[in-house]
Amino acid sequence: MDTYAEQARLEPADAWFGFKQLLPLSFFVAAFGLAFGLAAAQEGLSEGSIVLMSALVFAGTSQFAALDIWGTQVPLVPLIITTFAINARHLLMGASLYPWLRHLSLPKRYAIMLFASDANWAMAMQGFHKGERALGILFGGGLAIWSFWMIGTWLGLYFGSAIEDPFSIGLDMVLGCFLLAMTLGGRKDLRTFIIWVVAGASAMMAYWWLPANSHVVVGALSGGLLGALWMEKKPK
Repeated sequence: MDTYAEQARLEPADAWFGFKQLLPLSFFVAAFGLAFGLAAAQEGLSEGSIVLMSALVFAGTSQFAALDIWGTQVPLVPLIITTFAINARHLLMGASLYPWLRHLSLPKRYAIMLFASDANWAMAMQGFHKGERALGILFGGGLAIWSFWMIGTWLGLYFGSAIEDPFSIGLDMVLGCFLLAMTLGGRKDLRTFIIWVVAGASAMMAYWWLPANSHVVVGALSGGLLGALWMEKKPK
């Protein structure tokens, strides 16, 4: 049987396991949601618009960036470009998951990817490379993060003054440290090491010399392109 197809099975128990795995991190996500709810309310957005944005966009950094250029007349093109630049990594996240997602129907495929974020993607890829069925982590873990992001957004509308600036208390470092731990605990081979070095070096050079937020796109594309050209051996 195809290894990818076997790993692409998703049972309710798998989703529940993934939900519990990402639950501790989700509490920190709720703090960011709280700060976003407060910031969005201060910009004059209606409660319905704020909740709907968090529910459908589900992208904390780009939502904060959108607030920075929000006004009585929203500059649509800069808003689209900024959001795309920050979230361009999702193109490569989706591509990296395709060997498993292609075994699902289109509705299931896109329903799962709706909840994809850096944290549950990293944990899922680590599980896949260990030969585990990790779609439960991708879906269930994403559902946990999304749920607490929504709870945090709602709380921010009413109690947001409790955490006006999550960066001042280091909450912005939580996800970065989590992803670093996932990376260090992941595959350790020459191919993976070189891909990370190329992506990191490209992102740093773009951060120094190119426009704001372009380092996200440059780092993701350089690492992803190298990974696509330098194919790994498929599991038998």
